[in-house]
Amino acid sequence: MTTVDERRTNRLLGYPDDARLLIINADDFGMCHAVNEAILRALRDGVATSTTLMVPCPWAPHAMQLLQEHPELPFGVHLTLVSDFANYRWRPVSAWDTVPTLVDDAGFFLPYDRIPNLLERATLDEVEREYRAQIDAVLAAGLRPTHLDWHCIADGGREDITELSIALAREYGLAMRAHKPETSARCSELGLPIGDHGVLDSYHMGADDKPSHFARLLRELPPGLSEWAVHPSVGDAEAQALEPETWRIRRADYDYLISDEARVVIEEEGIVLLDFRALQRVWTDAS
Repeated sequence: MTTVDERRTNRLLGYPDDARLLIINADDFGMCHAVNEAILRALRDGVATSTTLMVPCPWAPHAMQLLQEHPELPFGVHLTLVSDFANYRWRPVSAWDTVPTLVDDAGFFLPYDRIPNLLERATLDEVEREYRAQIDAVLAAGLRPTHLDWHCIADGGREDITELSIALAREYGLAMRAHKPETSARCSELGLPIGDHGVLDSYHMGADDKPSHFARLLRELPPGLSEWAVHPSVGDAEAQALEPETWRIRRADYDYLISDEARVVIEEEGIVLLDFRALQRVWTDAS
């Protein structure tokens, strides 16, 4: 049953109350070449509608070049404070000695298993410095993002970081992803459209039988605005070396996003595919 908040989001975006809206956002653009190749094809030939750029990553310059060559592709900034892999790491965009609470002794972002430690020690001023550095690097490249979201840490992980992120989104004229109900409620209080059903994170779905799982989720999609955070990769030798135990998760996403089946189900179900530009217009008008 559609709730009042869901009807309100649809109206803010100019859709009927019963419309089923879906953003399919490909996270981690810039992480590595295998991810960049998959995301570009998923956007151009598949059903992905948006992506988000990990500015600190080694392959971010390549991703930014692709975005410059394809200015029609909508993308956001995937705010990054976590370095995922033991043997493939990245540092802040800002000088790492100016953000000591965000890095280890070698100046790298902390790994995934130290996220609780990161959230305990990170100072808000250093988080803001790094967030701004990532956004400003994108703008300096002549690119115009649509929204902000986060890598590995839902809504920034702390209430003060969430509030900072909302403020930055409004300052820079961007929309924002919301994982948590309290974040959605806060955005609704400010009159801002936001996803109604949280965010489906495909990385937490197993690779086995993923096509049928995705198809079922599409057929059961509720009215209102939903967002999927997907993680495509072509799954080549680079990807397998980077993620020997989990690369199939990303490859399964890629295969479904470029499949005929995905398009057929979306068309049969009458699902409206959107990107964050629809939200960005309202966020900008409300700023």
